[in-house]
Amino acid sequence: MKETNNLKKGFVFKPYEAPNQSPFDKLFEIFKELITHTSGDFDEAISWLRELDKEYELTTAEYTIDDFIEDLKTKGYIKEEIDPDGNGGMAITAKTERAIRQQALEHIFGKIKRSGQGNHKSKGQGIGDEHTGDFRNYQFGDALDKVSMTESLRNAQINHGIGDFNLTEDDLVVEETMHKSQMSTVLMIDISHSMILYGEDRITPAKRVAMALAELITTRYPKDTLDIIVFGNDSWQIEIKDLPYLKVGPYHTNTVAGLQLAMDLLRRKRNTNKQIFMITDGKPSCLKLPDGQYYKDSNGLNPYITNKCYAMAGQARKLHIPITTFMIAQDPYLTQFVEEFTRANQGKAFYTGLKGLGEMIFEDYETNRKKRIKG
Repeated sequence: MKETNNLKKGFVFKPYEAPNQSPFDKLFEIFKELITHTSGDFDEAISWLRELDKEYELTTAEYTIDDFIEDLKTKGYIKEEIDPDGNGGMAITAKTERAIRQQALEHIFGKIKRSGQGNHKSKGQGIGDEHTGDFRNYQFGDALDKVSMTESLRNAQINHGIGDFNLTEDDLVVEETMHKSQMSTVLMIDISHSMILYGEDRITPAKRVAMALAELITTRYPKDTLDIIVFGNDSWQIEIKDLPYLKVGPYHTNTVAGLQLAMDLLRRKRNTNKQIFMITDGKPSCLKLPDGQYYKDSNGLNPYITNKCYAMAGQARKLHIPITTFMIAQDPYLTQFVEEFTRANQGKAFYTGLKGLGEMIFEDYETNRKKRIKG
């Protein structure tokens, strides 16, 4: 007699169990967060970690903070450095900088799988590897791997019949693929003093977003380019490796200088698709005059300064460079400035607090990369 399998299928719910991590891994997750907040200051980060250990008992007698520091050395996450005054100290390495960027990517953008292609879809058809479902006649020079054998054999049967089967060049069809475009992005980060005023740390989320975006582009879209610039009284370019050490300075906000540098960088790029992302929380309050002196005004919106900003936005528009502004502050008069600035550029603006800033930038990047901007 045949036995029946009465096994039931369905869901089994169990209490949540945290992933099994080693003592080092648990502390390293916290350390990466602290080193970002301290702008790469190892001693300050360890001091904070010791305070957290006292409060939350992160370590045991078998594995202490000192053991963790030794492991950081052994694994190549920190190294000893001597400053110009001859004093020694510990500093993080390039390996740690990369780990921080990876963590920022995971926290902000989710666990995104890497892709070897690293290209971007556009609305135009052309050379690519993503099929559209549309077919056209074979043309001399088309790659053979693009020929749809199923459709070509079908044409041969229709054109020549089963009895006298013959496959000719006229029977061949090629399946269209989406053109893969490349994107050149400049990310502008406001480092004026207001980014740490009013009891709110705004620079740490901004640089965390920049690290995540840098890691996303270098791993998933390696053919794209990302340049990062900061702007205060002046504007200058920084390297990706410098992001963990980024600090706010005693600066006003020279938005014009940032836009000038961003457009200069993008003019040198050969890609048709170009864009500027600007993270700021304050009004433009500074200009550099032709004689090298600074014109500053922190009281409200100065028409002389704002008109220069509108002119830069219009210039970027003529160069087919859209500007997306991520405005952290939401004061009505600042909102009005950003709206006018966005109209001059025909770009986009997001009025947001710090929460969700990373997700907004990621979604906008993913949306913009699918567009084909005609130059």
